[in-house]
Amino acid sequence: MLAISYPAIDPVAIAIGPIAIKWYGLAYVAGLLLGWLYIKRLLVTNRLWAGDQPPLPPDVADDLFAWIALGVVVGGRLGHVLLYEPDYYFSHPIEILKIWQGGMAFHGGLVGSIVAMWIFARMKGVSALTVWDIAAAAVPFGLFFGRTANFINAEVIGRVSDVPWAMVFPGAGPLPRHPVQLYEALLEGLVLFLILRWLTHSRYSLKKPGFTGAAFLTGYGALRMVCEMFKEDYSGLFDTPWLTSGMLYSVPMVIVGLVAMWIIGRQSSEVRQTP
Repeated sequence: MLAISYPAIDPVAIAIGPIAIKWYGLAYVAGLLLGWLYIKRLLVTNRLWAGDQPPLPPDVADDLFAWIALGVVVGGRLGHVLLYEPDYYFSHPIEILKIWQGGMAFHGGLVGSIVAMWIFARMKGVSALTVWDIAAAAVPFGLFFGRTANFINAEVIGRVSDVPWAMVFPGAGPLPRHPVQLYEALLEGLVLFLILRWLTHSRYSLKKPGFTGAAFLTGYGALRMVCEMFKEDYSGLFDTPWLTSGMLYSVPMVIVGLVAMWIIGRQSSEVRQTP
């Protein structure tokens, strides 16, 4: 079987004496930073919002960024621990704190960030749906860099494959596998961002509170399920070739997202038709 050589990249980006900064951490910083800048940009583009009036001043994005970052890190780590490798981490609890070694679950980060945004919205006296919309539009930045970090760490590996671009990943045996991390970076990062960008800037979805967030749930859940078809389910929760843990956790996202989009779209149509 032919395979592309895996570009073994040192997981340590910068090392100064005993201090080592890993690509994994830099990827999350880059995703959060670009998401923060994008949120600020959305909040100064008046035409995107109902009545041409953004719901929050741009400087509030600084506080929102801090809350989301906290929710993503805490929720993402706990999600990985509880949903994917509970036996290992309960046997080695100190390992839970070693975030720099990898191991973040998107579904856990999503729940954590939703809780953080709800608290933020209550503190600022604004609609939680609007806050969710703002954040959802920027999430693909984090997904793109996070999946790229997974590739550098040679983690979250794909299934064995004979496609020309398959790679032999270190620690995953001698057979070439799908570089599924790159699939996810492309689909969940770039493609999902372009879809949401079209909705916010061409269909003005931010004028309908909750719609952009619902579209994100639907789009991410669907694209994640596509990527899961090429991913090795290392959690051990399922052993079928057609169902992985990631698929199972994504199904509710798609259902909730589709129902919410339908309800919000219907309500918006009724409002426009009211004389």
